[in-house]
Amino acid sequence: MRDLASFHGVVRGRVQGVYFRAFVFEKAGELGLTGYVRNIERGGEVEVYVEGEKVQLEQLIKHLRRGPPAAMVKDVITEWSNYSGRYTTFSVLY
Repeated sequence: MRDLASFHGVVRGRVQGVYFRAFVFEKAGELGLTGYVRNIERGGEVEVYVEGEKVQLEQLIKHLRRGPPAAMVKDVITEWSNYSGRYTTFSVLY
């Protein structure tokens, strides 16, 4: 039986204009996760909502803490919740 879950996260730091959303999109795809990533308008933050197997979600959080080469991640805040199944793909929202 698969252990499915989801989390909503906010990544803070130098995470806009450094290909952070593309990085998250790539990593989520590699891990077989669904959901979305988008910039938060106030700047300096990226929002992610991700669903899938808990082990894979934990791997994504490790990637979020590191980010792509040009990023400087200061903080990753996550709030875990139950898997909803409402997403079938992973998207970059604008």
